[in-house]
Amino acid sequence: MARTLHAAIETFPARGSFTIARGAKTHVDVVVATVSDGNHVGRGEGTAIYYTGDSAEAALAALNGIGAAINDLRRADLLALLPAGAARNALDCALWDLEARQAGTRVWQMLGLPKPLPMLTAYTISLADAATMAAAATTARGRELLKVKLGGSDGPDGDLERLTAVRRAAPDARLIVDANEAWGGTDIERTLARLATLDVELVEQPVPAGRDAELDGVRAAVPLAADESCHTRDSLDDIIGRYRFINIKLDKAGGLTEALALRHAAATRGLGVMTGCMLCTSLAIAPAFHVAMQGTYADLDGPLLIHDRPHGLRFDGSDVWPPDAALWG
Repeated sequence: MARTLHAAIETFPARGSFTIARGAKTHVDVVVATVSDGNHVGRGEGTAIYYTGDSAEAALAALNGIGAAINDLRRADLLALLPAGAARNALDCALWDLEARQAGTRVWQMLGLPKPLPMLTAYTISLADAATMAAAATTARGRELLKVKLGGSDGPDGDLERLTAVRRAAPDARLIVDANEAWGGTDIERTLARLATLDVELVEQPVPAGRDAELDGVRAAVPLAADESCHTRDSLDDIIGRYRFINIKLDKAGGLTEALALRHAAATRGLGVMTGCMLCTSLAIAPAFHVAMQGTYADLDGPLLIHDRPHGLRFDGSDVWPPDAALWG
């Protein structure tokens, strides 16, 4: 039976303002791909990586441009047909979902993975002044793993003040830090040594993408993870020797297919994996869960930061529960 593709942009408001070094967001526009064979329906969701120039509108146009090709399209074809980004992610995940439903199985079974269990996920503390971030950390008391957004305009010294305030407010929490490329041209080795005294476990992307050579020779007291510097397998050559982890996001990779391949390639090269997300709904986290099952850190709190779609994932304490078949795959 012939397949059909429908694509649409959906908008979800943020819970408050989600702020990082590059700015604040009050809502997120996602693109949703729906593929039907007349009997089964598969769905996937993508959020545009805005710093690459992608947008929800561009992703929608790319999906609409596929047209009749959807009937014979395989997931393997997407790597050549579409660039990595929100459009390819949404369609790739929709095809995974459709294939699982056609086969009467689950995606984790298709991948040969064990039955998914609830998973610890980081919870994000947005960038703000020290007092506001401390208050947010107090509200998040009881969450085991906090991801602290840094990269304030006052530089690493101001960031240390913010992180110290968060640590005081959440003395028992595990902490990871995301600098969002903001520490380029600074003494990163000194900053990392100071963060180590606050028991920070991991620091994401301290320097701008493309300037990773600034990390050459840095003795990192806290392990570094590449985020903006790592999108697909093609990124790995510039990662080795500078970072010990990579952050895999399905929107950066352009779908579950490439994300799984990237995870495997990273493992063979001795890199650890954090599975992350953009602002998104539970529909986008569901496929990412399958990558996170095979990594060290999960940062899958996107649906907690927005008003999620109905019947989304279950978040309980510090854990996110695996998706059920009604949501995805």
